[in-house]
Parts: sequence; structure tokens; C-alpha cells
Amino acid sequence: MIDYNTALEIMHRYVQNENLRKHMYAVAEAMRQYASKYNEDEEKWAVVGLLHDFDWEIHPNAEEHPIKGSEILHEQGVPEEIIRAILSHASYTGVKRESHMEKTLFACDELCGLLIACALVQPTKKIADVGVDSVKRKLKKKEFARNVNRDDIYKGVEELGIPLDEHIQFTLDALKGIAEKLGL
Repeated sequence: MIDYNTALEIMHRYVQNENLRKHMYAVAEAMRQYASKYNEDEEKWAVVGLLHDFDWEIHPNAEEHPIKGSEILHEQGVPEEIIRAILSHASYTGVKRESHMEKTLFACDELCGLLIACALVQPTKKIADVGVDSVKRKLKKKEFARNVNRDDIYKGVEELGIPLDEHIQFTLDALKGIAEKLGL
């Protein structure tokens, strides 16, 4: 098993963009909180969230991300279960999401991006001021946070088998717990 601090070192080695780092911290925390809720290994789930986009700066396209990144993780001795989860978060890799951890990563990834964008347009720029209803309104506006894949958010909650409102609220609460780290 790889611990969180080792994963953090890997992520910092490959990711220089502070906004991408914040996205990965957000996904890691959402994963940690879901692991706690489901009595799963919190550190392992957080590591998956932290590393899921670690190669985006060096492989910023579907042809290479996260496939080429998985090769780097293999070289670093990262367990196959974690690598498989990371591969499965990108539907185009052909790695089917099977485990609860894999489905949760997929469900949290795009939603975390949307939640951070929602916080940044608040006058206070605080995640604490973001509510479920405003997130759902912004989810319907395709011009808002254009790079967020809405279909992935809807498919994610479907795969998890939970209502959208519940997933948004749970993930918001997770991010509120690390608001300072996110600058929100």
C-alpha cells in the first residue's frame, strides 16, 4: 500500500499548477469522507483521489491521460487496485468501473470541479456559501464552468445509486472541511 504522504510527494513532483493541486485535494477529501461513510480504507481512497489527475500536466489529452500516468505509477510501486481505479475514472480508457471506490472516484471528480467553480463566483469566494440549489442551477447552465462534464456528474450518481442532491450535499460538506487548504 502507498500512504498519503508518499502519494502527495508524487503529486507534487508532477503537478505544478496550484488550481490542479486544489482539485486533487478536493477529490481526495471527498473520497476520504465517502470511505468513512462506507467503512472503507480512508487513506487508500484518499490516495486514489489525490493521484487521479497527477499526470494531467504532462499528458493533457485523452490519448495519454491517465494511461501513460499509470505506467509511472507502476514504476513507483503503486498497487494495481489504485492504478485500476485511476484508469477507470476516464471512461475512454475502457476500464470498467466495478468497485465502489472506482465508482465513487468517477462520481466525485467532475462534481468537485463544479463545486469549486461555484464557490469562486460567490461574492465571498467561500465554499461555505454554496448551497445545493445553486449548484443544481449552475449544473444546468452549460456556459458555466464549461470544462465540467455534466454527463459524468449524472452518470456518477447513477452508478453510485444515490440521489443527486445527497451527493452534492455530501461532497460540499467534505470540501467545507478543507476550505482553507482550497483557498475557499
